[in-house]
Amino acid sequence: MANHASAKKRVRRNNAHALINQSRRSRIRSSLKKVEEAIESKDAKVAKEALQEAQPELYRGVAKGLWHKNSVARKMSRLSARIKAL
Repeated sequence: MANHASAKKRVRRNNAHALINQSRRSRIRSSLKKVEEAIESKDAKVAKEALQEAQPELYRGVAKGLWHKNSVARKMSRLSARIKAL
């Protein structure tokens, strides 16, 4: 356990950031789930709109260090290809 003030502060900050990152991660997963559901329903228009709503969330996750940029690029590419195929 933390024995000095700066270490105690770091523990508090780590806990606070963990909560923030958890909510960000959850928001990203929810937006991706909406895209997946739209693709499963074979509705290209709804899927395209869902992807456009998910895109800023994904790139915000990259900016905040939650996801790697190549992972997001790969996911966007694969989702776009699946929507295009509908």
